[in-house]
Amino acid sequence: MADQPAGIPDLIPHYIDGERVASVDGDTFGVLNPVTNEDYTVAASGKQADIDLAVAAASRAFHEGPWPRMKNRERARILSRIADIVESRDQELAQFESWDSGLPITQAKGQAQRAAENFRFFADLIVAGRDDTYKVPGTQVNYVNRKPKGVAGLITPWNTPFMLESWKLGPALASGCTVVLKPAEFTPLSASLWAGIFEEAELPRGVFNLVNGFGETAGDALVKHPDVPLISFTGESRTGQLIFGNSAPHLKALSMELGGKSPAVVFADADLDAAIDSTLFGVFSLNGERCTAGSRILVERSVYDEFVERYAARAKSIVVGDPGDPKTEVGALVHPEHFDKVMSYVEIGKEEGRLVAGGGRPEAFPEGNFVAPTVFVDVAPEARIFQEEIFGPVVCITPFDSDEEALALANNTKYGLAAYIWTNDLKRAHLFAQDVEAGMVWLNSHNVRDLRSPFGGVKASGLGHEGGYRSLDFYSDQQAVHITLGDVHTTRFGASA
Repeated sequence: MADQPAGIPDLIPHYIDGERVASVDGDTFGVLNPVTNEDYTVAASGKQADIDLAVAAASRAFHEGPWPRMKNRERARILSRIADIVESRDQELAQFESWDSGLPITQAKGQAQRAAENFRFFADLIVAGRDDTYKVPGTQVNYVNRKPKGVAGLITPWNTPFMLESWKLGPALASGCTVVLKPAEFTPLSASLWAGIFEEAELPRGVFNLVNGFGETAGDALVKHPDVPLISFTGESRTGQLIFGNSAPHLKALSMELGGKSPAVVFADADLDAAIDSTLFGVFSLNGERCTAGSRILVERSVYDEFVERYAARAKSIVVGDPGDPKTEVGALVHPEHFDKVMSYVEIGKEEGRLVAGGGRPEAFPEGNFVAPTVFVDVAPEARIFQEEIFGPVVCITPFDSDEEALALANNTKYGLAAYIWTNDLKRAHLFAQDVEAGMVWLNSHNVRDLRSPFGGVKASGLGHEGGYRSLDFYSDQQAVHITLGDVHTTRFGASA
């Protein structure tokens, strides 16, 4: 096993109003390494009192501080400095992320670089951005003011935590909001680095606040806080339902990216080499712990047997190993609770499909949260492994005989986050993309993001979209201002004839 990275604190603290602090009640929780499942440090365990302090600090910074009143160019300079600092520390960030989450080190480094790009993108966007202006010649001019909404509550997941935190922090800060971040309790380590990064970049005091803790305590208090007008959440659909209900009394703005069970549809005329490469990467990268995983592969029957044979052979050759080893392609799942969940689905799958690869713990790893890349084939659409999100290195493959059947199978789930379509028929590709129930579609491609485009799902996969201007729209209020240029012609109520 790789050595523990240097610099890990004995206590991962909260960060409130520019200070690293313990919980008000002194409570902590253990943070484990998923390779050994042994605690290597503890984190401050936040509750209502800690959230209250963080929200108060963020509120002061919003109402009294310079951040919301800065010109876009000034904020952009700080965001660009943040990006530079993140980029310069990508090795340290990757080591922390890999150690804490079990993510293979090479993939963790890529996530750190993406985090830097998120800040750089929104720094550029607010400088280049414009708002609508409408003119009725000689009569009226209408224009839009964009104003930050206030204190943004950000609740982030444990898969690729640092990058997904940046995905919310970048646009929230770019818009002029102040923030309270509640990172996932399984992976608080890399989040603890934000405080030092923001201090070095000279982000004003109180603009960024972080409270560690559990969803039932810290997360719940943040969602219900009356001085937090908006919540951005990424996580399970069931948790999203709870947040939706708890936000309702305050009519909070919500952006929620939730679960997925995305189809990858492979037609007979597709480039099979490219499709196999992509569908393997799409399920087994990031340890299979990715919301956009194409975990239901639908393959046209005339190429089904060939696809299955080649896919299973490749899956058996995937390198499972220590997350700190650069050769590792699949590391350890984040936590024993999640390992148990994934393994329970593996056992269910043995009753619902034909196992052709994996199916349990690799022999070389009797300890830790390691799952061999697992492939089930001939899976019926009513099977639980076809319908339910597993969020691990497990995939099911199902045949189809027609375009109509492929579309019905693709849409036969409560989720609607992503879809992947492999065909060289241009007309079919565009028609299928139009009809598939998914917030995002990739044609002959794996998940390659353009930060200008909307990210989000339909059905049980989410509420709202982020990315590009849509992110700025979420973190901003838009005020329409109307100016009359000519004489005002108003019906004169109450005037005598």
